[in-house]
Parts: sequence; structure tokens; C-alpha cells
Amino acid sequence: MTDCLETHKFIFDKNNHARLDLFLTSCLENFSRSQIQYFIKNGSIIVDGKPAKPSQLLHYGDNIIVEIPSPKPTDIIAESMELSIVYEDSCLLVINKPPGLVVHPAPGHNSGTLVNGLLFYCKDLSGGGFIRPGIVHRLDKDTSGLMVVAKNNAAHIGLASQLENRSMARIYNAVCVGAVKEMCINNFIGRHPRDRKKMAVLNRGIMWKARTAITYIEPLERIKNYTLISARLGTGRTHQIRVHMAHIGHPVLGDTTYGAKKQPFNLNGQILHAKQIKFLHPSSGEEMFFDSPLPDYFIQALDLIKNM
Repeated sequence: MTDCLETHKFIFDKNNHARLDLFLTSCLENFSRSQIQYFIKNGSIIVDGKPAKPSQLLHYGDNIIVEIPSPKPTDIIAESMELSIVYEDSCLLVINKPPGLVVHPAPGHNSGTLVNGLLFYCKDLSGGGFIRPGIVHRLDKDTSGLMVVAKNNAAHIGLASQLENRSMARIYNAVCVGAVKEMCINNFIGRHPRDRKKMAVLNRGIMWKARTAITYIEPLERIKNYTLISARLGTGRTHQIRVHMAHIGHPVLGDTTYGAKKQPFNLNGQILHAKQIKFLHPSSGEEMFFDSPLPDYFIQALDLIKNM
């Protein structure tokens, strides 16, 4: 394949068999299982020199080549939207996303997303996936803060590789229930076995259905029965910080998916903010660092706790 966005190579070094799609989902954190299956069906994945087959089982020593295709032109409608742009050059944008904004179109959210707004603002975004032009990494709808957006495929490849090798630093602030201690949380996160809309910490024995998830937690301030924390991502799994904090008994305040079902203080979502991001510029190699002040909703939540 000559027209591809990214190329990845793997050798299957396990003695037990595993489905190709599940194995690659565990290796490529920026792509879902459905996307991997799409790549298989379209001939973008080669196993030992032959196009892969759906549901293919891997054997010890299998050589796997994944060529992520440059996507076809999108039919997403560009929409005028106020964007908080922290930085922009010919290669990338750094966006400060507000809470409540969905990042890319999905069932139930075909318009009004960040991608709709980006397409209106910028005509030369990278392909980045089926319906995610420019999107290198995501934030949950109710999570605010910094995101980097690629303007061309070369920038997308460079930024995505930094995500994959974990050299892109991302630090979040959150308010969590209880007294949180400094720690490193290192386990496996995958789809919840009973609720497919949720993620969960899974036993390692559920091979290829969970991916390694690492979060470094530092308490910043204890405020009554809550703790303001800094959370540095060692990996970037879906809902990672929210799942990890709930797993250790300190859910993020306002997270009704993984914590209390009723919103305290009439909050509208979890108190979680992507505060800092650091990476190497994909063109110049210059170190780029950005820090986003805590937004109003976050500060108001802190004030409510202090005054309760």
C-alpha cells in the first residue's frame, strides 16, 4: 500500500493463540477494535506476507504489518464554532476544549462536535481516522483542557508516534473523593464485561481484551473530604483517570458513570481538566509545553467544597 498514514510492525511472541484484531487493539492505543477490523477487511494488515483475514488467529513468530490508510474525504459538515486556540502554526493547533463539547461525531452526536468546528476553521487538517480529521488524541465530553490537533498527515504521524512511545507528557488536575495518597496505578483496562459503554479494570488473565494502563497520582491539596490531585498519564486508555480513581475508591467528583450516581453540588460533569501537555514539534523537533489555567467550573467546585 503506497498511500498510508502510519505503518506499524509487530512480532507475535506468545505461545498461546490470540485473535489478530484483539492483539492489535492491545498494541495500538489510538485505534478501536472496530477500526482494526475495518483495516483487516480493506487489506491494510499483512500477516507473514499475506493479507489478514477476519477473526484470524495468531501463532508464535507471526510477523504483522499494519498500514493505516489515509482516509477518504470526509462528509462531515463544517460548522462555525468559537474555538479557544492556545497555539497555531502550519503543522498543528493546540486547543483548550471546554467541558460539554464532544470531540468527534459518533452515534447521537453527528453535529456540534469539535471536529465540525475544526473543519470550518481549518481546511487542511490531517486525515486521522474515519471521522476524526486532525484528532491525535481525545478528551471525554465533560473533560476540559488541552488537546493537540494535526494540520497535515506528516504532523499526525509524528505526534501519534509520540503518543505510542509515551514521550508525549499529559498531566491532568482533578478533584477526587476522599484522602488520596501519592501512588502509581498500574493495571489493565478494557471494556466492562457487562456494560459495553463503560471501561473497567480487568484481570490480566483476560488476555487481549485489556490493555496496560498506568497513571501517576500526586495529591496537591486536601480539602475536607476531597483531594485536589495531579494525574500524569503513563498510557492513554479510554476513561483512564476516571476508571483508575474509582478503582482505588476515590472517584472523580461529579463522575456519575464511575462514582456516585447523583450529582453533588448540582455539578454538570466530572471535575477533570487536562492542564498540561508537552511534546516535540513534529517538524522542528522543538520541545513544546503548554499549561492551561483551571477553568471557572473547576474553581467554582473547589469553592463549593471549601464553603460547605
